[in-house]
Amino acid sequence: MTCKKILFVGAEVMPFAATGGLGDVMGSLPAALKAKYGENTDVRVIMPLYDTVKPEVRAEMKREVEFNVKLSWRNLYCGLYSLERDGVIFYFVDNEYYFKRGALYGHFDDGERYAYFCKAVMTAMSTLRFYPDVLHANDWQAALSVIYLHTQYKYRPEYANIKTVFTIHNIEYQGKYDFGILQDVFDVSPQYYTTMEYGGAINLVKAAISCADRVSTVSPTYAKEIMTPEYAHGLHYILRAEAGKVCGILNGIDTGYYNPEADSDIPVNYNADSIERKKENKLALQRENGMPEDADAPMMAVISRLASHKGIDIISEMLDRLLSRYPRAQFVVLGTGERQYEDYFRGLEARFGGRVRAFITYNRALSKKIYAAADIFLMPSQSEPCGLSQMIAARYGAIPVVRETGGLYDSIQPYYEDENGMHGNGFTFSNYLAGELEERASAALELYNDKEKFTCLVRRAMTTDFSWDASAEKYMEMYNGL
Repeated sequence: MTCKKILFVGAEVMPFAATGGLGDVMGSLPAALKAKYGENTDVRVIMPLYDTVKPEVRAEMKREVEFNVKLSWRNLYCGLYSLERDGVIFYFVDNEYYFKRGALYGHFDDGERYAYFCKAVMTAMSTLRFYPDVLHANDWQAALSVIYLHTQYKYRPEYANIKTVFTIHNIEYQGKYDFGILQDVFDVSPQYYTTMEYGGAINLVKAAISCADRVSTVSPTYAKEIMTPEYAHGLHYILRAEAGKVCGILNGIDTGYYNPEADSDIPVNYNADSIERKKENKLALQRENGMPEDADAPMMAVISRLASHKGIDIISEMLDRLLSRYPRAQFVVLGTGERQYEDYFRGLEARFGGRVRAFITYNRALSKKIYAAADIFLMPSQSEPCGLSQMIAARYGAIPVVRETGGLYDSIQPYYEDENGMHGNGFTFSNYLAGELEERASAALELYNDKEKFTCLVRRAMTTDFSWDASAEKYMEMYNGL
């Protein structure tokens, strides 16, 4: 096997700067590829150097080079920094005008910021004399790297053999802009109007789908779902036209970081062979937050953005009834989002006293304490490209109750028993209805009363392989197929 050179392009990377699942993938997948294939791979990652990157991380960086980036009429400074972790080289694109903003996204000129970033990626290749075999771009912020290669750089001999993969992490975010800025901001010639156009506007994700050699998304089921109007946010026509190059590969999680046996954020460590120690984490959470200290009380949890499409609407429809029917059950929620749901959970806390705690915030260390304390984890999303929370919950022994969609369907199999024994690693339901969620959550609470069976299911959940190892192999198969 010859050494395969892979360059990942994305707007966020854990642990340097991240807001969600994209950052987790960009931080974990490159390291998994390097760990699995070693000297047979040269894996590199490039991202913007945001001001939120910690000073101690900046202190580790090496200044590689300085060059100018041409973007339409602009001639812009770019500093390129690097550091190496786990055998992967990470590059950071420095330009304070674009990236010293406090927040990663949500600025009036995001289109221009990421056009600059993608042009910097293309310029950096020639400056570093590093031309990858595969350019793997992620989500709309990196889409222009695929588009620039296809429209401007492919005709240069050194770029001619670069193959491209474009991964859609969430199809809702597409990079839509008015055609008035095609040349001035994006530096794309009008001759590529049909490549860039979708629904009368510039659509960067559509253009990347058209230009890329392969299009992937973050679970096999989501790859099928986005072929339909219900899930595609309007892009089903182009995805159906390009269906031959679309595939889904399920994300993994960082099983080193999410490891109850060694996690320093939780009070008591445990594993699948010492599940009884998990109760100590429940007692600690109860004690620290004024809940009744009861190691045998079933604790349900939600860790999520508080939004309708995450299933919070159907949770709020049935949770009062569920807690009333199971007077010993407890419930903990962690997250922020839509005001109506923040208020609902605060009201639930007031109605049920010590049995409910609503943490209307986000705190990664607290999330791990909740995973370690909970017995049952509710994640009834309306749509979920992959989802990581259900995998983390299972890893910590909190039994997931999920809707059969996207990566939830691909990662959580329904519990049942037959003559061959116990099957599955959670509870699932198909229709987006509060009644179906309530029935499956009730089934989980009933099983909790059978300590032997519930412990057996917890062990099955904890020992499910959610590592990046299998996913890395599938990505490498795709790269080799190019």
